[in-house]
Amino acid sequence: MRSTALARITVGVVVERRKARSMWVDFLWRPVSVFVGNPSAAPWTPLDTESETSLFYAGQAVIELHRTETTNYRDNLASGAPTLWVALQPAASEQPYDILAVTADPAEGEAFTDAGSYLVEAVAMPSEVVEAIVQFLREHHVERPFVKRRRQPAEAGLARREDEKGRR
Repeated sequence: MRSTALARITVGVVVERRKARSMWVDFLWRPVSVFVGNPSAAPWTPLDTESETSLFYAGQAVIELHRTETTNYRDNLASGAPTLWVALQPAASEQPYDILAVTADPAEGEAFTDAGSYLVEAVAMPSEVVEAIVQFLREHHVERPFVKRRRQPAEAGLARREDEKGRR
């Protein structure tokens, strides 16, 4: 399927693994940050290790910007704390997760939480991504007025229908 994105921003994803205090699971995983660019490191390269916490470069993702979502991007930036949503899915390989998506659209980020097996976290948006989205909004945002639709009254003949024998 061909993407309709008008702009793309390449980012790297950093994931934290923390020792769990649970008898059912050994580790808790969560995305903790995103940075602009593509490092030369291989996905799932360890970055930092402390006693019960480790950071990993999980890999590269692409934020796609679409003309139809500019209102959502604008609202995200206007929130005062611009956010990216990182969605991970369980991997079928030796890595714990695959990067499913990184998005600046709050509605899309929330939609990823509907699937029970995805790991979705909101992380701070880097300033380079903020700048790219601001430029995208300048070029592509069109203000659309909100139009409240009115209900149409039902036709009198539709309210009571009778069959061929005159029964209701």
